[in-house]
Amino acid sequence: MTLSSERDGRAGDEPARSLLEAGALTPAWADVFRAVPRSLFLPDLLWSHDMATGRSVPVSRNGDPEGWERAAYANVPLVTQWDDGAHTGTNPGNVPTSSASMPSVVAAMLRDLEVSDGTRVLEIGTGTGWNAGLIARRLGGSNVVSVEIDPAVVEQARGALKRAGLSPEVVHGDGRDGWPDGAPYDRVIVTAGVRAVPKRWLEQTRPGGIILAPWGTHYSDQDALVRLTVGDDGHATGPFLRMVEFMKLRDQRLDWNRFRAHVPEFPGDADESSTQATMADLGDRYGSVRFVTGLCVPHCAHVVNRTGKDAGKAWFFDLLSRSWAAVEFRDGEPDATVHQCGTRRLWDEVERALTWWTEHGRPGVDRFGLTVAPDGSAHPWFEDPAKALPFGWRPRT
Repeated sequence: MTLSSERDGRAGDEPARSLLEAGALTPAWADVFRAVPRSLFLPDLLWSHDMATGRSVPVSRNGDPEGWERAAYANVPLVTQWDDGAHTGTNPGNVPTSSASMPSVVAAMLRDLEVSDGTRVLEIGTGTGWNAGLIARRLGGSNVVSVEIDPAVVEQARGALKRAGLSPEVVHGDGRDGWPDGAPYDRVIVTAGVRAVPKRWLEQTRPGGIILAPWGTHYSDQDALVRLTVGDDGHATGPFLRMVEFMKLRDQRLDWNRFRAHVPEFPGDADESSTQATMADLGDRYGSVRFVTGLCVPHCAHVVNRTGKDAGKAWFFDLLSRSWAAVEFRDGEPDATVHQCGTRRLWDEVERALTWWTEHGRPGVDRFGLTVAPDGSAHPWFEDPAKALPFGWRPRT
């Protein structure tokens, strides 16, 4: 072991202790976290991300070694790539596209993966290589395959893993295809937000195996961690565990340009009505109401353009047709103006979902779950897999 890795290991003691005390890290993983600190996998330039403000601050190991080390061991996400690698310079880019996740999130996901000696794991999204390195340290490199779509990220991760003395198989490929050469797997862990579970992941997971993935709808950027158990019939089902936030799988990102033709003129010939719902009723970035609304209003994207504390316009777009809705909220006015256009009444669906959520006691995401059929179609449920949501979820084809 080099002097540098000895220092890293000592510095890793405190994060491991803090994660143990918080309950995110189990004793079985504690020694692994001490032996494989995140700092070993980080580039010289990274961006420390503030979850509260959404700001990313550049930190350079060469220019500010102490600040870099503090960031490396802090329980914050660190952006390591912008704009699919097209970004240059020290200022943040437009879209973060690779990162080192918060240690508490990594530890909790590995806990929920429930591995034991001999477990074979497929990871979707190598990123820095830290997560693959942790799993390889616990299970042995021959039991771990990690797939990454970005060739530059692959090379960086391979180099970091080699320097750390770890040898999982790191594959350059599209994560949605999994890696059939190593199948079947006992566990699949996904480190990117997904909007659909590819059927290949189900096919490559043995019956009784587990797929752990941040899943969500295009209604919002929110993800919730779902733990799916694959059955003998090829279906996978399981509960949502908690809210998380991940960068999205590249081929499942929402392209907002697709809605440019939805509203050629506002309000045009849209029907007009009113609602007593408020902007606050739609929820915020971290609450569960937006996620649940996305479950209840399928194939809908929404965005809120604020003009004041309680004022602004909420837009809703159908992903399968040209239907749209807009709700104009104004400070100090009890009613908001609703515009709806097209065959689908999107605001009516949203308002019905909000009413249903309130009448059921504002349930959190952990009372919901997901079943994925062998063809990849997804069916959310409430409290029990046999208890489908009452809104007629229509799988996208």
